[in-house]
Amino acid sequence: MDNLIEIRWHGRGGQGAKTASLLLADAAFNTGKYIQGFPEYGPERMGAPITAYNRISSDPITIHSNIYEPDYVVVVDDTLLEVVDVTSGLKETGAIVINTTKSADYLKSVLKGYKGDIYTIDARKISEEALGRYFPNTPMLAAIVKVSGIMTDEALLEDMKGSFKHKFAKKPEVIDGNMKALELALKEVKKI
Repeated sequence: MDNLIEIRWHGRGGQGAKTASLLLADAAFNTGKYIQGFPEYGPERMGAPITAYNRISSDPITIHSNIYEPDYVVVVDDTLLEVVDVTSGLKETGAIVINTTKSADYLKSVLKGYKGDIYTIDARKISEEALGRYFPNTPMLAAIVKVSGIMTDEALLEDMKGSFKHKFAKKPEVIDGNMKALELALKEVKKI
């Protein structure tokens, strides 16, 4: 499966990493891709480290396991950089996307010599500006789509508009803020 893209998400319980991975799977499915989106469950509780995964391909996916050598890693909470080996198995031909405001030197020092591309985004600033509260998953979803090229920015925005209308049917006032968070994140993710 030459066109298979594998993504591993690292976050903390309550930050929406699992939800973002499932939204990404739905969006990729809606562009005609074969998908898998699933969390790895352990003793989850608010604030505990969690892992979620995506597989996306133009061909049927026959692998049914965790992802050990991802093309991309998404780090929703930069405090995990010092407690979880987020680069474990990460291909140097891929990239890591980190929600952080920390310096490039600091990031390179905690990423254990990872030689692939490193991207950063300030998901806190974006979500607080767009939503008025800290929900990092929406900006991180846009950031990984931008970095990986899984779909176009336009396809993501169109699909998420429909998803948010369904997901937030009882809270339609949050749709515009989530759409704004996606749009800002697509512009603000940066390679270091």
